[in-house]
Amino acid sequence: MKRLTFGMRRAASLAAAGFALQLAGCAELSNLLTPQAGAAKPASLVEFKPGAALRALWQASAGAAANYSLQPAMVEGGVVVVDAAGHVIALDTQTGKQLWNVDAGSKISGGVGSGEELLLLGTPKGYVLAYDSKGRFLWRTEVSSEVLAAPQRAGAVVVVRTGDGRIFGLDAADGKRKWVYQRPLPALSLRSDAGVLINGSTVYAGFAGGKLVALNLVNGNLVWEATVSQPRGSTELERIADITSSPILTGRAVCAVAYQGRVACFDSKNGNPLWTKELSSTTGLAVDEQNIYVTDERGAVIALAKDSGTLVWKQDKLAGRKVSAPLVHGNNLVVGDFEGYVHVLAIGDGAFVARLATDGSPIRVRPTALEKNFAVQTANGGLYALTIQ
Repeated sequence: MKRLTFGMRRAASLAAAGFALQLAGCAELSNLLTPQAGAAKPASLVEFKPGAALRALWQASAGAAANYSLQPAMVEGGVVVVDAAGHVIALDTQTGKQLWNVDAGSKISGGVGSGEELLLLGTPKGYVLAYDSKGRFLWRTEVSSEVLAAPQRAGAVVVVRTGDGRIFGLDAADGKRKWVYQRPLPALSLRSDAGVLINGSTVYAGFAGGKLVALNLVNGNLVWEATVSQPRGSTELERIADITSSPILTGRAVCAVAYQGRVACFDSKNGNPLWTKELSSTTGLAVDEQNIYVTDERGAVIALAKDSGTLVWKQDKLAGRKVSAPLVHGNNLVVGDFEGYVHVLAIGDGAFVARLATDGSPIRVRPTALEKNFAVQTANGGLYALTIQ
């Protein structure tokens, strides 16, 4: 769930908007910001002729995620999950058998992040915790505010994003701070679990206000900045144009999507714009050799040609179902919804291929690719390893 929060600076002109936020502080994003969409009844599940069988290889309990968007992470031979209470569990990807478990000793709001034999967690009180791939504790470091996105490691650097608009570069060996990048937040912004994308020596991240930046991984210096979407409208709510998901990289292009804004792709080396398309999303993008896939704010799953942004297909039969970001899996696209259903769509035209019910609680995060299959984690803690046959 993504919620609204005030930035560090509050202007007197926002008093009316602030009052509305107080009244609806824990409302779902779609209900608060787009009442016309939020008021609509979620679409009923349509009947279709299955083109494949979707079944569970195994299932396990990962513990409840509370209001956080916690996600599994792959390690060699296993998948690691965490719950909001701080219980970390590693499971065999083939059988679901528990390999190890540890108690982090604190609540967890961001994770699981991984990279090069390191497992990374973030806490609501602004700490980053690091473990090795066997669950042995390595270090703990304090950053500036809550960590809602899974930290990531690349080489000698762990990159952590905090809720106050900062990105930290930490030493992967001991957690000591190497650098910090900060940009001011708008007066009103979305509280999101947007992470970062690391490619080679560059860190890509989207921000409130529709800005996409490229940073040097080694020192945090700004390489370039580009505009995905400009704030528009007469009120602060209408002017929210935040990037609330991680960018994606495809060939020479890096792409991002903004709420109440656009999908835009830029040259990854210099930030020069390649193409843009009007579209609003808070969940994020996926990509394959041909297309970019996005779940829009109303629950439609959309395919765009990755070289031009031209619409290829649109599947709108999941409207209002709070659909997750998509996962490309072979010739299919996989998403979850607010009732815990997993939907498989044909990558060529968006037609329904298969569907499976889980535990009835929301699937908030993108399904996670396993070795040959994939997994979904529900808000109530169900972890399901699934296969398409």
